[in-house]
Amino acid sequence: MKMKKVLALALAAAMSLSMAACGSSSGGSSAGQPSTGGSSASQPGSSAGQSTPTPASGPELSLWTYPIGDWGKEDKVKAITDAFTADTGIPVKVEYLAYADGDDKVNSAITANAAPDLIMEGPERLVTNWGDKGYLVDLSDMFDDTDKNEINAAAMAACTHSNGAVYEYPLVITAHCMAINLNAFKEAGADQYLDLENHTWTTENFIKAVDALYAKYNAPVGAVYCKGQGGDQGTRALVNNLYGGTFATSSHDKYTWDDPLNVKALEQLKSMNGIVFDASLEGGDEIAKFYQGILKMAFCWNIAQQLNPNQADTGAGKTISGEDIVFMGFPSESGTPALQGGIWGFGIFNNGDDAKVEAAKTFIEWMCDSEHTVDAVKTANYFAARSAAEGTDLSSIWADNEVMNEYQVLMPYLGDYYQVTKGWAGARTEWWNMLQKVGEGADIAETVATYAANANAAAAS
Repeated sequence: MKMKKVLALALAAAMSLSMAACGSSSGGSSAGQPSTGGSSASQPGSSAGQSTPTPASGPELSLWTYPIGDWGKEDKVKAITDAFTADTGIPVKVEYLAYADGDDKVNSAITANAAPDLIMEGPERLVTNWGDKGYLVDLSDMFDDTDKNEINAAAMAACTHSNGAVYEYPLVITAHCMAINLNAFKEAGADQYLDLENHTWTTENFIKAVDALYAKYNAPVGAVYCKGQGGDQGTRALVNNLYGGTFATSSHDKYTWDDPLNVKALEQLKSMNGIVFDASLEGGDEIAKFYQGILKMAFCWNIAQQLNPNQADTGAGKTISGEDIVFMGFPSESGTPALQGGIWGFGIFNNGDDAKVEAAKTFIEWMCDSEHTVDAVKTANYFAARSAAEGTDLSSIWADNEVMNEYQVLMPYLGDYYQVTKGWAGARTEWWNMLQKVGEGADIAETVATYAANANAAAAS
């Protein structure tokens, strides 16, 4: 079993350390100490009351983590890292990063040869940025055929660089979606166009539903928001799904949103009385108008809103309750959407210390592919990136949470993670600027071609 491999790796790390120069500190950092007052609650699968081998000792690891669910909370992280240390004898120091300045801190540490041993985030940073620049360890040797079969294919692809190296070991995933006001749909007779069991619908039925809603309320019921990039994953997914257009090549070396199928989708949306292109709204603004009952659907939605729809920070004037809100995949011709998603996991910085690299792999194995993976996933408050971990079935991990358990129906629809395409930041800006021009009435085919070319030119420079 792989947990035996975990302990073997830990022992190997300890042996390697004893043979390495004692003063080696190339992998060290000045990471902040975790809270000493945090709970060290026992974890499922702990060794309490059991006779287990004495864990091997190992070098202290530094982990820097972005605020991914409760992986951004010291007491929650301390509980699980304490359990890891108890099992392996490898201590872990954690520093908690914020998205506002986290990248700057990591880049400064790299420049100062003081990068952490482990980093937790997504492929945009781990694969396209630090991995692409040669700072991270290739983790390919951690995946056997069983792993590759168990791990979500879209997640595995996103964590793999075009050179074949795997710079991120995925732990959790989620899928962004849209939401509808079910009560409004029922009042307009549009609920007949929804597959509420699978939370999907076809493009044809989406068009019929919007027509019915507009006939009932005599006002736009959905908004293609384009003030800025906030929530732009929703508008991209809407356009790409309607007729099966793509946003980037599968090799992630070029943007393809000038696909004629995307032009067709934009032309369809622009022609609909019930849909408005609104340059005064970003994703959060759209959600506020959805809560206020002004819009009958929201294209910016995810599990965070679905878990707590009544208390989300959307301002005053809410007129619909959480019970009225149903999450939906984006409409597609087949009824099977390709959803944008989030993928988070661990990478290892190549700090020149083999003992620490092996200890870091032990940490990843323990968190991502062992009986403890349930705890690591639940700490993130997302969904497991794999179906099972060393014999532990992860499909029922959220059986005790009705909303999370139901939302899992969307996970098989996770589509291409094109956020790893070169020039991503610039492409996002080109996208919402393009939507503004379409909303102003510019020729759609020409506008789409111009802004897609801009994105590709910037990516190539």
